[in-house]
Amino acid sequence: MFRTLASSLHRGSGATSIARRALTTGVPKASPLWKLGDLNHVAIAVPDIEGTTAFYRDIMGAKVSEKVPLPEHGVYTVFVQLGNTKIELLHPYGDNSPIAKFLEKNKAGGIHHICIEVDNVTTAVNDLMQQGIKALNPVPKIGAHGKPVVFLHPKDCGGTLVELEEK
Repeated sequence: MFRTLASSLHRGSGATSIARRALTTGVPKASPLWKLGDLNHVAIAVPDIEGTTAFYRDIMGAKVSEKVPLPEHGVYTVFVQLGNTKIELLHPYGDNSPIAKFLEKNKAGGIHHICIEVDNVTTAVNDLMQQGIKALNPVPKIGAHGKPVVFLHPKDCGGTLVELEEK
């Protein structure tokens, strides 16, 4: 199966050169410099944050946070606590919000990104960039949990925007 997948990638299935290189050189080794941790959250862009919050709280029975404005990121956030992870509800804060642009293309909302914990975000992003992975913000910024975060380009991550958050 591994060789079949690798050969299909070489035939132009749209995978990045990084993915091709990883598949054809064997199982990639994890970096000894940093460690990948747990899934922290899945972020969902929502056109109606109050209604979606009520759905998770009142219908699904989940514990939800208050709506928090993060003007520096252009979003309002609500966290839905699940047993082993969270869902982050994202709603635009202003017209220049990246979430407003996402919702223009996806009127009903949808999954925006996943967030994975790492033990050292600066080391991780530097190592990943040396391997050819593009970081949207190579210098970590403080995220919704008050911890340093970086975002990795979807084209280098299987089509998914990936946020790395320091534990």
